[in-house]
Amino acid sequence: MKIQNPVLTGFNADPSMIRVGDTYYIANSTFEWFPGVRLHESKDMVHWNLLPSPLSTTTLLDMKGNPSSGGIWAPDLSYADGKFWLIYTDVKITEGAFKDMTNYLTTATDIHGPWSDPIKVNGVGFDASLFHDKNGRKYLVQQTWDHREYRQPFNGITLTEFDTSTMKLKPETARNIYNGTEVKLVEGPHLYQINDEYYLFAAQGGTVFTHEEVVARSKSLDKLSFESEPDGPFITNFDTPDFYLQKQGHGALVDTPGGEWYYASLVSRPWNHENESSHDPRGWSTLGRETSIQKVEWDDQGWPRVVGGHGGQVEVDAPKDAIETKAPANHSRHDEFDQPKLDIDWNTLRVPFSKEMGSFGDGQLKLIGRDSLASTFNTSFLAQRWQAFNFDAETKVKFDPFTYQQMAGLSNFYNDKHWSWIFITWDEKKGHVIEVAQNDNNDYTSFLKDDAIKIPDGTDYVWFRTKVRKSYYTYEYSFDGQKWNEIDVKLDAAILSDDYVLQNYGGFFTGAFVGLAAVDYSGYEQPATFDYFDYKELDD
Repeated sequence: MKIQNPVLTGFNADPSMIRVGDTYYIANSTFEWFPGVRLHESKDMVHWNLLPSPLSTTTLLDMKGNPSSGGIWAPDLSYADGKFWLIYTDVKITEGAFKDMTNYLTTATDIHGPWSDPIKVNGVGFDASLFHDKNGRKYLVQQTWDHREYRQPFNGITLTEFDTSTMKLKPETARNIYNGTEVKLVEGPHLYQINDEYYLFAAQGGTVFTHEEVVARSKSLDKLSFESEPDGPFITNFDTPDFYLQKQGHGALVDTPGGEWYYASLVSRPWNHENESSHDPRGWSTLGRETSIQKVEWDDQGWPRVVGGHGGQVEVDAPKDAIETKAPANHSRHDEFDQPKLDIDWNTLRVPFSKEMGSFGDGQLKLIGRDSLASTFNTSFLAQRWQAFNFDAETKVKFDPFTYQQMAGLSNFYNDKHWSWIFITWDEKKGHVIEVAQNDNNDYTSFLKDDAIKIPDGTDYVWFRTKVRKSYYTYEYSFDGQKWNEIDVKLDAAILSDDYVLQNYGGFFTGAFVGLAAVDYSGYEQPATFDYFDYKELDD
């Protein structure tokens, strides 16, 4: 078998990979999307299945009001003492001098839960991980944030002992063990004990095209005792601009039962418009940061090296002792809303789906109109990741607005400042109409205006479809579900990419979503009813 990278497509960033027995698990960042922390499992590293997210209640995670790309940054999954340990960070500030955050710990004896109530750990820095030393001690390893404008804000990697008798840190033990290299922005630390040495894996260079992972090692955990790997970095694509995979870096190391080694890393697959250089801009990553897996070998000096060079490979040999895992061939899916629970592919913004948002079952999803999609508080929006460059997504909606402040339909969405949608609304002259609009860095444009499409009187349902074709996407509508009408508006997909959002906003860590929304900022909570949602991936 061969590992085909990326193994987790579409916004599966900052992987924390571990092995328990013959099973591998990966935990990924989810930022402002709920539920928190995305989990996958596999026995062969080739085929991966999505598991229920651990942070599924407001007891464990409440992000109401969090800025876009705040929330869950770089969770760390580990296994020791017969249970899973999950360290996660809730970031409340993304821009400016401060990164107000809280690191939490939750545990479970079963990966499917239940997960314990969260223990507040600290707020020293993000990207925290828990290291279980062979001598029985445990340590929190984390990036350290420095708000002072005259200092580098990424102030090294701090190690602090964790007392399992009190389930608290011992702050008097905190020390800086590594400052990274001159590339700076050192973050995402994971510590491993291999033979008689400690190996520290850490990311540098920012999570953009200059991103990289470095490795350092030490015989002890003393202050500033770690030396960097010679001839590094361990992995990067900064100097491989023409390679299919880009931005590899932040990730985690794992060994197989047979003694092979692999490294799971974040990765992006940028594309360019036809009239652009492939080097500048290097591209637009609409699928966000995904997960790749590279094979690792050890040189004669005891340093880890990525097989094939530090740029990595698209196709990688699977472990020799891999147990073939059954998983869907792609991510196409269809939801009739006839189950008592929402499918685990659905996500909401910041808080869980609730009766204030709506209800589902008996073949219908009812969304209650609330805040606009520009809000970070009370939205009624269900969405799923873009997981392919080319796909169609479709729905059927019933909505009876009586003011232009009421809207419901199908949206392609990156964050509160960058999104578009096709929707039913009210026009003073025409009554019920269809409009297409885009929010581009909060520059809102209605494309149809006075030419908004009148919905024939007596029409109960309208069908909406979006066709995403890598660099652009379009919207269509139908009044019978058979005859489709394409709206002559071709939207630039780059606006829904990390790289585009980065130009104006410091929170650019997620990826594009497609989903169903109901808005009623008049406050009358007009409901919309959706009969189904269909997502169909096409060949790239």
